[in-house]
Amino acid sequence: MHHVINGDAPQQVILVQVNPGETFTIRTEDGALQCIQGPAEVPMMSPNGSIPPIHVPPGYVLEDNTGLRRVVVMPHSECYPPSYSPALSPSHHIHPPYLTHPHFIPASHTSYYPPVSPGDVPPHQFYQHRLPPIYPEGKLHGPLTVCNSVKGPSSDARAFTTHSDPPDTPLPPRLSHRTKSSLTLQWKPPADNGSKITNYVLEWDEGKKNSIFREYYVGHQRHCKVMRLCPAVGYTFRVAALNDIGTSGFSTEVLFYTTGSLPQTSLPPRLVQTGPSWVTLEWTRPNSCSTEEVVTYTLEMQDETKGLDFQAVYSGLELNRKVESLRRNTQYKFRVSEIFEIFNSSVSFSERQWATLYRGPERKHLCEDRKPATSYSLRLSCVNVGGQSQCSDDLTVCTHIPPPGRCQPPSIVGNVKHREMTLQWGEAVIFLYILLFSFAEGSEPTEVYCGCKAECTVGNLLPGTTYRFQVRAANSAGYGPYSESVEISTAAGPPGQCSPPAINVTSHTCAEVTWEVKSSGIDISEYRLDWGRDLDSLELVYSGTETYFQISNLEASTDYCCRLQAVNQAGAGPYSDLVTCQSPAAAPDVVSGFRLVDHPLNPTESEPFSHSTSLALTWDEPHCNGAEMTSYSISVGDSIITTGNVTCHIIRDLLPDSEYSLQIRAENEMGPGPFSQTLTVRTRPLPPSPPRLECAAVGPQSLKLRWGFSSRSQLTEDTTYVLQMEDRNQRFVVVYRGPSHTFKLQRLSESSRYRFRIQAVSEAGEGPFSETYTFCTTKSLPQTLKAPRVVQLEGNAREVTWESIPPMRGDRISYVLQVLGGREADYKQVYKGDETSFQLSGLQWNTDYRVRVFACRRCADTLQELCGSFSPSAHFNLRRSDATLAVEADVTRVPMGSTLTDEQFAGLMVFGVASLSVLMAFLLQLLI
Repeated sequence: MHHVINGDAPQQVILVQVNPGETFTIRTEDGALQCIQGPAEVPMMSPNGSIPPIHVPPGYVLEDNTGLRRVVVMPHSECYPPSYSPALSPSHHIHPPYLTHPHFIPASHTSYYPPVSPGDVPPHQFYQHRLPPIYPEGKLHGPLTVCNSVKGPSSDARAFTTHSDPPDTPLPPRLSHRTKSSLTLQWKPPADNGSKITNYVLEWDEGKKNSIFREYYVGHQRHCKVMRLCPAVGYTFRVAALNDIGTSGFSTEVLFYTTGSLPQTSLPPRLVQTGPSWVTLEWTRPNSCSTEEVVTYTLEMQDETKGLDFQAVYSGLELNRKVESLRRNTQYKFRVSEIFEIFNSSVSFSERQWATLYRGPERKHLCEDRKPATSYSLRLSCVNVGGQSQCSDDLTVCTHIPPPGRCQPPSIVGNVKHREMTLQWGEAVIFLYILLFSFAEGSEPTEVYCGCKAECTVGNLLPGTTYRFQVRAANSAGYGPYSESVEISTAAGPPGQCSPPAINVTSHTCAEVTWEVKSSGIDISEYRLDWGRDLDSLELVYSGTETYFQISNLEASTDYCCRLQAVNQAGAGPYSDLVTCQSPAAAPDVVSGFRLVDHPLNPTESEPFSHSTSLALTWDEPHCNGAEMTSYSISVGDSIITTGNVTCHIIRDLLPDSEYSLQIRAENEMGPGPFSQTLTVRTRPLPPSPPRLECAAVGPQSLKLRWGFSSRSQLTEDTTYVLQMEDRNQRFVVVYRGPSHTFKLQRLSESSRYRFRIQAVSEAGEGPFSETYTFCTTKSLPQTLKAPRVVQLEGNAREVTWESIPPMRGDRISYVLQVLGGREADYKQVYKGDETSFQLSGLQWNTDYRVRVFACRRCADTLQELCGSFSPSAHFNLRRSDATLAVEADVTRVPMGSTLTDEQFAGLMVFGVASLSVLMAFLLQLLI
């Protein structure tokens, strides 16, 4: 739709242009809907001259005669008020065909339509058509074409993907750092619109201010340092982004200045005009500053008659100034200065954090109202139009310190002990404290502490003694007065050192410790006895008022020590001297780890070991209890077996498959120890006997062996067999191990002897090897020859040739040739000998023949002849008119070429004669 507003008429006339293929729906007074199909023009009038609220579909353009174009996007359709009536009926409503949505995607095409009628609407009106809204499901929903309050069905959904676009226009770059000759810029990436940004383009005007931009940087970085610039000069920059689709628009232009340089010496002001009480002065702008730089001028005046220094009378941007209120006939001096690098100075000070103390053009400042004896840090920075400079290095100053005042008297911290106490006074400020103490009887005071802390621990005091303390402070200004004295008494002391206790060892596991009562007149609340193997392992074993203690669970032949301590209400006294003793030796402890092992642990054992009649035992060495171990005794039933000082032993000559109960004990110089727990073991059954080995099949390069059950023992299914073969070095190597009863050996040499033996293995162990068996391989047959070759000779003779075979292990090779021809049903031998060719003669014409050959090996040792297999047959026939030989090499396949019959041969002869006659006639024609 295209809405046109005619603002020249007294009443507003609104022309609604309905484009082709669209429908404009209005509602009449009776509520009926009227549908107007496009193309059409619907004039609408406003009775009071105001513009009605026209609601159009998303993206439609609303234009008036002033040329102003507006794109109207409304969230829902609305109706005209009753006062607005179209020309067609008293009351109508505009019904937009589309509803808006936040996921609306604009831009598809623009259509141009001529004006509705001359003079009513401005010429060259445009209609902007846009796509319908995209819903979150990603489907394009068409509108519902409504008529007479009846809704039609919705159209089918269509899915589509919009194309990528060039990036959005980026924001202007920002300044991150600048110097006199460089500017460092940064920028943020814009939206890439579906295609990744590949490069950025930074352009500048080179400081010329002529709106002509040139590229300075092209790359993927989002920052750039512009170098080799002039001081105090402004440069304009803009940035654009690129992707695979195209280039975005350039950002808005931004101007940045480099920092300026120090001003040159200013020229003196010039007198322009003078009066009785005023003068007018002017000055010029310095040549060293650029036209863009802001310069502040300060005019100072000195009155020589008063002897005062120069004082500022003007500060501003003007190049002239009228100074008034001057005295008549008086000489004044004037000077002017420029401020364009530094126009403001900032002094900051710090106690715990930085704060601005002064900001202004002066170069000195008095800091007042500071705290005494306080350290301050100062730093300075300068500011101009280009920005603020970096701060200077910190300057640390300290205010003066007054002499300290009188301190508070020392007071007790915590409990007073019998030999030390902790005192504190005042606050911990940066002073020097001196603490004195003396006895209460009036002795000379003694300095016990000198330092900056307001706390001190005084030690090496006497128990139950009164002391007097005073303290004063000092600093760089001097000493303060002493505080008032305070008297403090130490607590009563603990008991003195006990006498060493006495130790009486009653056995290797028990000892009694006794001690004397301390007769110092001090009440003892308890005694503490520490016991251990050495000083580091001492532990408290007794605490009480008794004077003896019995210690048990000691180890034999072990050193022990102990010490005693007395305790009263004042604390614990010092330990007594250390007392040592040693427990006596004893018989060994019980043996642990008594167990059965699969194989003997002693590698020097030469006698063969059998699990059926022997037991291999081992155990852990027990504690000897101070005496060297001499032997071990093993109880086997009613008998005792004694071994040396070893931890393993083999018991032999036992019954197979029998159970035994075993115990062991250790013995040293002090006697035998206790027997261990009973170990129940069982010998294994006798291992199986070897089976009988047989040769089941023999070949030139293989032997198939088999074996069965032995006559002496029945073998079970769990039996494993080990088959060994003797190698060239007369050593037997394992060739098979498993439960099978057969095994075939491959890749053997022909007519060779091989020696074998076999062994059976079961849960009872490995049985003995069988006797040695010898088996021989047979001789190899000659190989099968290829089909013989047949060569035509003169007449009805043919020569047959075949391949040769070298001698086999010294045995000669002969060949047998057989022929099958005519009506014969069997092959007949026509040649036997050492040659590899034979001539066939006396063959019949027009007869098919087949020949084959095989090789025979003449064994020199046994005079036996071993013949190989027949070769494939070769086929040939004899025809009087046939000039070629047909040979068939494979009897199993159909021959590649078949033999011509008599009728085919006659036809061929007739065709040849006819062809020759035609050729002769053609040649004669050419000659004529």
